[in-house]
Amino acid sequence: MTWRPSRPDDGGEPRALKDSLDGFARRLGVPEAAGLAVVFSHWEEVVGASVAAHARPVSLVKGALVVAVDQPGWATQLKFLAPRLVERINASAGDAVVDRLEVRVETR
Repeated sequence: MTWRPSRPDDGGEPRALKDSLDGFARRLGVPEAAGLAVVFSHWEEVVGASVAAHARPVSLVKGALVVAVDQPGWATQLKFLAPRLVERINASAGDAVVDRLEVRVETR
């Protein structure tokens, strides 16, 4: 994707940064800013402290939320909890921003 100047027919009026970011996000296949904020900024509130202590969101593209866990046991647990976590995330985001959860084990 390349940068292009504003169209001359937009009246030259400034746009809210949120609107510009949301448009850019849509072109990249990621949710709007509010949905991303729920997943990445409010992770612990949505999934709970025990899950958040061992798992963190890594990326969210085209409905696939990649979550890194610190131990293989937590990968198994998150795969089991995936339907409920997706439901809770989408309920908090107010939109269906996550279709599926992909879990990866990452040792730090």
